[in-house]
Amino acid sequence: MKTAKKIFFWTLVTFALIQFVPIDRVNQPVDSKVNFVEAKAAPEKVRTLLKNACYDCHSNETVYPKYAYIAPISWSVKSHVNDGRQRLNFSIWGTYNKELKENMLDRSIEALKHKTMPLPGYIVYHQEANLSQAERTLLIQYFDEMLKSKTY
Repeated sequence: MKTAKKIFFWTLVTFALIQFVPIDRVNQPVDSKVNFVEAKAAPEKVRTLLKNACYDCHSNETVYPKYAYIAPISWSVKSHVNDGRQRLNFSIWGTYNKELKENMLDRSIEALKHKTMPLPGYIVYHQEANLSQAERTLLIQYFDEMLKSKTY
């Protein structure tokens, strides 16, 4: 019984101490001239879908939920955000070259078609990101039209 109490005590102490590991949750300023939804004058429905389903991980407009302030969950959330921004950051869309934009649009279309984005774990806590098939189709058509007309 003493061993179990010691394990519990040190687990609790460790959990308390890791709360002091700093996580940078500061979003970089967003320039509307290069931010996707403003620069492309995206239709309101597309804008809303992107903001609800994509922008938390793929922009500098991340809204961190309460659970993102509790370690070690905060570490995982920050890692996902960093990875998402590295792969595609809508806030700096206008700074990407033509090839990157084409590639990102193609990958976005594929992720929407195969329902790999938004991540299932994200949808559990963010029901507004759970895109219906019609909403996925709308985004796919919007991105596809951008590719065809080369207006990215």
